[in-house]
Amino acid sequence: MSSDRVKNPSAPPRRQRLLREERHRQLLDVAWRIAREEGTEALTLGWLAEQAAVTKPVVYDHFATRSALLAALYQEFDARQNQVIDAALAASEPTLDGRASVIASSYVDCVLEQGREIPGVVAALVGSPELATMKREHEAVFLEKCREALTPFSRGITTARLCGMLGAAAGLSAAAASGEITAREASDELYQTIRAMVARSVG
Repeated sequence: MSSDRVKNPSAPPRRQRLLREERHRQLLDVAWRIAREEGTEALTLGWLAEQAAVTKPVVYDHFATRSALLAALYQEFDARQNQVIDAALAASEPTLDGRASVIASSYVDCVLEQGREIPGVVAALVGSPELATMKREHEAVFLEKCREALTPFSRGITTARLCGMLGAAAGLSAAAASGEITAREASDELYQTIRAMVARSVG
């Protein structure tokens, strides 16, 4: 421990030199913490620098704008969600029940694992046309993944129905993240929504 810390235990931690990848990871971790504890509105580049104990130029070197930071957070969440769902689908039973169950539970579990901060990040994305476009592109990939998994049990699922399923997934997951409903209730309701969507696509 440094002499400054001994004299003044409340002094801020000394800045550490990290590799660029390590610094990027640290900044994302701190950004997630700020969003979780204080809300997405508090997530500014200046506050991130202060909380990460780095200078503002360091943060701007990784994220040129607040929008770039939000995009990085969303992309990280989306990548994790895709990994979880891909693994779950690969291990699932090749039945409608099996596929619907893993899509529902994986989606809800990913949101809950990230915590209450992800609905705030998603809401912030909608306020920016550029970020909203990025969000729609990522969602389109997810919807095609679901279409491919569920098509063997239907005559073709329309994009409109997939969008309806996504809306239900987002709403139910957000309600579970805020504690309005349980994770089990969210997963069960989403499972029934998926089953109903496929049933409508069969007849």
